Amino acid sequence: MAAYDKLAAPCRRISFVGNGKEIMRTIGLLFVSNVFMTFAWYGHLKHKGSPLWQAIVVSWLIAFFEYCFQVPANRIGHYQFSAAQLKTIQEVITLLVFSVFSAAYLKESLRWNHWAGFAMIAGAVLLIFKKW
Repeated sequence: MAAYDKLAAPCRRISFVGNGKEIMRTIGLLFVSNVFMTFAWYGHLKHKGSPLWQAIVVSWLIAFFEYCFQVPANRIGHYQFSAAQLKTIQEVITLLVFSVFSAAYLKESLRWNHWAGFAMIAGAVLLIFKKW
């Protein structure tokens, strides 16, 4: 148990100061936003036979809905988090959503090096949210 306490100690010093309801609302909106964003950016890869202009128009239409969630998420979240923290949360959510999307929709598996890179980004989260 002592080894676990040593490893978990940096995480305990990370705090999400503020209203828990607003924090969860921000994270929920960012999650929904990222689902739209992922389909806007990568959904067309499954339809490579369609004209490029069509992929661009459809992607922009999907991106409109992404912004309908992203902008309120950032507006609400900025009362609780700095802009850098909001961006970090968004990137972590993006990786989670993309991982599922890649495997389930594109049928592309993620390899060890992808997971290693994601772990490094998780380490960046600890640096950004830690109180120094």
